[in-house]
Amino acid sequence: MRYHKVPDETIRRLPKYLRCLLWLESQGERNVSSVGLAKLVGVNPWQIRKDFSYFGGFGKRGVGYAIETLATEMKKILRLNVVNKAALVGMGNLGRAVLAFSGLEKYGFEIVAAFENDPKKVGERTCGVVVEDVSKIRTLKDRGVYVGIIAVPRGVVQEVADDLLGAGVNGIVKFSPGYITVPKKVKVITIDIAMDFARLPYYMPRNLP
Repeated sequence: MRYHKVPDETIRRLPKYLRCLLWLESQGERNVSSVGLAKLVGVNPWQIRKDFSYFGGFGKRGVGYAIETLATEMKKILRLNVVNKAALVGMGNLGRAVLAFSGLEKYGFEIVAAFENDPKKVGERTCGVVVEDVSKIRTLKDRGVYVGIIAVPRGVVQEVADDLLGAGVNGIVKFSPGYITVPKKVKVITIDIAMDFARLPYYMPRNLP
C-alpha cells in the first residue's frame, strides 16, 4: 500500500522507531507508550503520534502501542516485510565492510551479488558472496535484484549508476562521493561518513585545545 502526502522527515524517522521497537521486543517488552518510545528515539511524544497519524494511528488510550503489532506495521509501511535483494559494486575496504555488516538482514536486505573491476578480486568469496566482474552487472535484471549499493571512486560513480539502472535497479544507496543523475522514479540515498565527521567540530565547544 502506498501512503500519499507523507513528509520525507516522517519516513526518515520510521526506521528509528522500528529499531527501538525491535530492541524493546528483544527485551521482552509487550507495550510501549508514545512517551516511552519518544525517550528512546529522542523526539517529542507529539511527533510520534503525528507521524503515526499519517498511517491511521496504532495506539490504544491507557495501553499505548502493542510492540509486536506496531513493528509489523512499520515493516509493511517501509516494505521491509519482504526480502530486498541488493547488489554491491566496489570491493575496497568500505565495500567489504558493508558486505560484512550483518545488521541489514534484520531489516529485510540481503546482499546477493558483489562486483569489481579489479581482476585480482574477481572470483574471491567474501561473506558467502562470490565477487563478479563488473561486466556482469547486466545480469541483475534476471536475478530479481532491484537495490544497488555503490562504493566506488568518484570518477566512475555515474558510470556504475548507469549500469545499475540499465540492469533494472530502481533504488540506490551511494557511499561514493559525487553527484549522480538518475530518473525521478529512482530513489538515491547518499551516505557520506566523511561529511558527517566534517560537520561535527562546528558544534563542539570553542575552548578546546
